[in-house]
Amino acid sequence: MNATRILLVDDHTLVRAGIRSLLEGLEGVREVVEAGDCRAALELIRIQPPDIVLMDIAMKGLNGVETTRLIKKEFPKIFVIILSMHSSEEYVLHALQAGASGYLMKDAAPVELELALVSVLQGNTYLSPLVSRQVITDYLLRVGEDKSDLLLLTPRQREILQLISEGMSTKEIANLLKISVKTVETHRQQIMDRLNIHNIPGLVRFAVREGLVTVE
Repeated sequence: MNATRILLVDDHTLVRAGIRSLLEGLEGVREVVEAGDCRAALELIRIQPPDIVLMDIAMKGLNGVETTRLIKKEFPKIFVIILSMHSSEEYVLHALQAGASGYLMKDAAPVELELALVSVLQGNTYLSPLVSRQVITDYLLRVGEDKSDLLLLTPRQREILQLISEGMSTKEIANLLKISVKTVETHRQQIMDRLNIHNIPGLVRFAVREGLVTVE
């Protein structure tokens, strides 16, 4: 690594402190910047783009996968490595299909962090060894093919679906996204129509199954 600027995104202060300490001990890491949520991360990226974003997948309000899509669309040269406690196929596939260059388990050995950083900077995809061989095989077979119904939704609709699934009211969503209540209601109806799911519990189950939200 050489003169690398890293943005660390995680909503747990102690987790950020631990990972930051590891990063700052690596040769070639010039600067580590922190964000406690994905919206703050996007603001920081627009001010001064980092070389790598190291991001938790399970973030409230706007999750790591959707944020990865936004980052790669606006800043395609930025590498994103997802941090996760989940090694299931759907989580890994969604992250890679969103444009992530790496998927690192949070309980991985510290040495893996440097391996992941070096790998993505060389243009490779890094998957933690804790991710099963079957998941990697499925990814290679399906690369370029996203069969998830999430792609039936626009980025804004996926964002609103996540907020609905996290229990936010229509008014709360409108205030957070700075749009009208009527607009939120219209998006909600379109989400239900496109997914053919016509109740909130069904939407929540879909969001959990697709990895849009997690059940702690």
